[in-house]
Amino acid sequence: MKRLIVLAALAGLCLPALADTAQQEKMKACNAEAKTKALKGDEHKKFMSTCLSGKKLTPQQEKMKSCNADATAKSLKGDERKKFMSTCMKG
Repeated sequence: MKRLIVLAALAGLCLPALADTAQQEKMKACNAEAKTKALKGDEHKKFMSTCLSGKKLTPQQEKMKSCNADATAKSLKGDERKKFMSTCMKG
């Protein structure tokens, strides 16, 4: 009976360690993806939050994200950015 209690206690101690490992692996994978996308600052935080939560972006959100990244890469501001985003989102 003592052995059974000891084994149950050990199993209970191991489960959180396994969960931590899975979470750590997910964080590593999300970080690697963010790095390949060259995300920084708020974009990185937002991406990590979405990635770690497991929620997938809709196609419209993916398109917005892509257009926004393109506009940022081109250093567009104000009316130029609005025009670019409008055209990009339609196409």
